[in-house]
Amino acid sequence: MVRILVTGCNGLLGNRLIEFLRARTDVELIATSLGPNRHIQLEGYHYVPMDVMSEHQVLEVCGRYRPDAIIHTAALTQVDMAEQQPLRCRRLNVGAVANMVGVCARFGIHLVHLSTDFVFDGLSGPYSETDPVSPISVYGRSKAAAELLLKDSEISWAVVRTILVYGHEVPAGRSNIVSWAVKLLQSGDEVRVVNDQIRMPTFVGDLAQACVEIAMKRERGIFHISGQDEVSIVELVGRVAQHLGLSMEKVQPVSSSDLPGAELRPRRTGFLLDKARSKINYYPIPLDQGLTAVLGPHVH
Repeated sequence: MVRILVTGCNGLLGNRLIEFLRARTDVELIATSLGPNRHIQLEGYHYVPMDVMSEHQVLEVCGRYRPDAIIHTAALTQVDMAEQQPLRCRRLNVGAVANMVGVCARFGIHLVHLSTDFVFDGLSGPYSETDPVSPISVYGRSKAAAELLLKDSEISWAVVRTILVYGHEVPAGRSNIVSWAVKLLQSGDEVRVVNDQIRMPTFVGDLAQACVEIAMKRERGIFHISGQDEVSIVELVGRVAQHLGLSMEKVQPVSSSDLPGAELRPRRTGFLLDKARSKINYYPIPLDQGLTAVLGPHVH
């Protein structure tokens, strides 16, 4: 029996990890998040409120449960908020990782840490795991700093970088790119969407499975985990519109320079997935299949 602790389990990925791990007979799951448990399934795992920014709480919970692995998903991921609140961003995205490193060193825990394509500047994507980082935002710099913390540590660690994760909305959770696209298309309002930011959107089910595989195998190093389809943000909105039979009439494609905050977002990221394929047999589903999983069958 492998004991896995998940941080940030009220978020999109954390929710999906609960679904996967609670169903496994070879895993004992300890789910943690700030405040009460918002997952609809309350059985088959332990839930413990834990503030990852509190060294005392992290030490107390990990000392009590002694997990074999931690999948650390808790983070401040809103790019604009990170610019406005750089100290909070630093505390959550770097300070909390320092707390994780401390307990992992003390108890011999394997740490799987979630990171992002925003550690790159977007000038030469798609990227491999060995490409040098060059973040252009407070958020990206905080994630790059957390990665460096792990590299400089003596613990057993893996970094999972991912891109634009989408899935079913979680209870009281924030919007993801697909649910955001549905809302703007259904609103009928005029909306401007960037046409020159290129991403490889990641289905949350694929990402969760990859994280579990890496945790169970105690794989080490950096892993790039994303979808396989390269699309611009406006193309992604178009794919959602096509899937649901909705009109793109009110969607105006614009360049990044026309929108505030665009300079904080890399133009073209995307990942080379060769390492994930060879090490953990990672083959993500196509975008159309992911949209069907989230939105239901294609409307003809």
